[in-house]
Amino acid sequence: MPTTMNAVFAREPGGPDVLELRATPMPEPRGGEVLIRVESAGVNRPDLRQRLGGYPPPPGVSEALGLEVAGEVVEAGAGVEGYRPGDKVCALVAGGGYAEYCVAPVEQVLPWPKGLSAVEAAALPETYFTVWTNLFRIGGLREGQTVLIHGGASGIGTTAIQLARAFGARVFVTAGTEEKCAACLELGAEAAINYRTSKFEEEIARLTEGRGVDVILDMICADYLARNLASLAIGGRLVVIAFLGGGKAEVDVEGMVRKRQTLCGSTLRPQTPAEKGLIAADLAQHVWPLLESGAVKPVIHRVFPLSDAPGAHRELEAGQHFGKVVMTV
Repeated sequence: MPTTMNAVFAREPGGPDVLELRATPMPEPRGGEVLIRVESAGVNRPDLRQRLGGYPPPPGVSEALGLEVAGEVVEAGAGVEGYRPGDKVCALVAGGGYAEYCVAPVEQVLPWPKGLSAVEAAALPETYFTVWTNLFRIGGLREGQTVLIHGGASGIGTTAIQLARAFGARVFVTAGTEEKCAACLELGAEAAINYRTSKFEEEIARLTEGRGVDVILDMICADYLARNLASLAIGGRLVVIAFLGGGKAEVDVEGMVRKRQTLCGSTLRPQTPAEKGLIAADLAQHVWPLLESGAVKPVIHRVFPLSDAPGAHRELEAGQHFGKVVMTV
């Protein structure tokens, strides 16, 4: 094993050009962790926030960017059961994924699904953990219910469309171009609303005959809050996972109470390995069979080499992608 490896760091807060590939000491797995030789790493919006200085890794976690990887286990720490050197895996990590090697708590490791490439496997953990947690565990989406997914063309959105459909929900989405709307329809959405040319709350009222939807998965927050609550049915749940449109807004509490609505939110990175392990167990039981059967599949927009991490960030920031941006190592 080498004593050093290459990983991507932000030398200071700033634009994509602050990202640099540099040599760093090889990570060592502690008890309950595995060391993975990384083949591909997913690129996500929280990575952009970290680069800008607004989303630091938890204490003790590598300063290298990256929250999801696919590769091969090369070493298992003390107490690890279920994985051994040579196993092909994908993993959710709290940092350090943009690298040649990465450590991951064993609770956050899942088998590399059969039939998927390294790029596809690396596109799974962050989005699938996030969507399962927020759409199903928190949002309580069930068969026969309706869901509105904002940002349907994103990695989160393309995952949410497929999983919601796979579990029998009616799916409505928003997207920013007619081309993205058409792609969301091909992926399984029942209706796709161009938020630049239509008011989504009016379209939801029309599509549901005034009832509203049972669940909304939202990454905009403040700019959409009142409109989202207006689009929820009685007993509906609004789950906020990001705040691209601002993090502060006034809430019509009287209206929420009258319609028995729930407003909640979550973030994945600070959760403990034990908490993430519960999500991983759900995914292994309910979702990994769908991936291996081809019923759902990660959507890949574009692939970059690790050496061009700035290019990968520029691509994601441009907002023209449909699906995931991934880097190969």
